[in-house]
Amino acid sequence: MAKGYWLVKSEPSVYPWERFLKEKRTTWDGVRSFEARNNLRAMKKGDLVLFYHSNEGKEVVGLATVSAEASPEKTSDEGEWSVVELSAKKTLTRPVTLAQIKAEKKLAGFGLVKKSRLSVVPASAEDFELILALSGTKA
Repeated sequence: MAKGYWLVKSEPSVYPWERFLKEKRTTWDGVRSFEARNNLRAMKKGDLVLFYHSNEGKEVVGLATVSAEASPEKTSDEGEWSVVELSAKKTLTRPVTLAQIKAEKKLAGFGLVKKSRLSVVPASAEDFELILALSGTKA
């Protein structure tokens, strides 16, 4: 079965990559967009995830894996939301900035560019590999 690829966003002032790396594992919760929630529900254990610092930094900084598939978000009373569990894998050799991503014609269809407001977006294998190549990182 083919592996899935994703990108999740977090503001460094809310949940920075360094904290995730120290904690090693986190429950990805608080997603309040139906499309992003559906993306969480599509994640499979073992899928690879790019970690993006939004608002401040605006760069892909780390690589994670899906360690547990979607389950109901227990902390929410306002609807049918989901969470996944992510495990930190490694820091990218060099961060890949939003400007670099937008400048790369091959990434014009990437979810971070096309649906910039979504906090969880799918990535094609080609998009994922290109971002890792831009960072000088091996998966």
